[in-house]
Amino acid sequence: MSQAGRGPLFTPPDCDAAREHFRHRDKTLRDKVTSVSDAVARLVHDGDYLGSGGFGGDRIATALLHEIARQRKQNLAFAGHTATHDYQILCAGNQTGRGRLLAQVDIAYIVGLEARGLSPHGRRVSESGEVEFCEWTNYTLALRLQAAAMGVPFLPLRGLAGTDTFDRSAARQVQCPYTEEPLTVVPALWPDVAVVHVHESDEFGNCRIRGTSVCDYYLARAAKRLIVSCERIVSNDEIRSDPTATVIPCYCVDAVCEVPFGSFPGNMPYEYYSDEQHLRQWLDVERDVDEHRRFLEQYLFGVENFSQYIDLCGGLARMAELRRQELHPDEEP
Repeated sequence: MSQAGRGPLFTPPDCDAAREHFRHRDKTLRDKVTSVSDAVARLVHDGDYLGSGGFGGDRIATALLHEIARQRKQNLAFAGHTATHDYQILCAGNQTGRGRLLAQVDIAYIVGLEARGLSPHGRRVSESGEVEFCEWTNYTLALRLQAAAMGVPFLPLRGLAGTDTFDRSAARQVQCPYTEEPLTVVPALWPDVAVVHVHESDEFGNCRIRGTSVCDYYLARAAKRLIVSCERIVSNDEIRSDPTATVIPCYCVDAVCEVPFGSFPGNMPYEYYSDEQHLRQWLDVERDVDEHRRFLEQYLFGVENFSQYIDLCGGLARMAELRRQELHPDEEP
């Protein structure tokens, strides 16, 4: 009865190897605060499998993704779990003169920036033939991370079978040992490294997320290395005052970077709204290859850090307006 999709499996679902890795992980309570450039240089390696937190245009780790592209990391695999602007940023590293940042992508949702439209450069990269793809649904890719967080090699679901997505995935269909009915199973996914932007973290990496966390709970526990950027660092006493608010515990985290507005131009729930004008600017300049390169040189590769990028995009005055749009949308600007 066993059937299998024809898609490539980029990472083996070896739970014993993952267990051995996590057994040696440093779980001591130590100060993990560092700069974005240091965290990316130390923890993101060429050829790594990268997981990106957030969902769509919400709470993406923009500052960390910029730095990955700026440091010219090469031949990464990537979990495109509703990847919109994050995929767009990473595709900026796939162009003549900058090598190939993305080499393999597990797709659930990429290229489209939701209602804003499709990324022309993301589409160029996707159609270029230089990136290998395996297809999933949003749910099944999230389920793969959940399996990894649970320490099991796969999880079953009732669905996906009989679709073109199943055929282009690395899922399999098996017989349930209890009901003898067919079930689809998807393999666990342990990213080498993941980047997640959160609302608050203490110096040890105990993180709070306001609003939906989607599958970041599982991504943080599945990733072999985790870099967290946060809107602000709070004291450990503050974290301990409400321990149930901690979504990601410190023993999952390898580095903490304080980056106010670190999800810009995406939306950070309860902090600031997405900058729709700037996202439109990204999409518009991508239509012309030369104009896109000039844009990236000015806004991404030509700046030293994310603060300079924020300044180019209107600085604190623009951030204050986006905060007003998020917190007080009915007020006149």
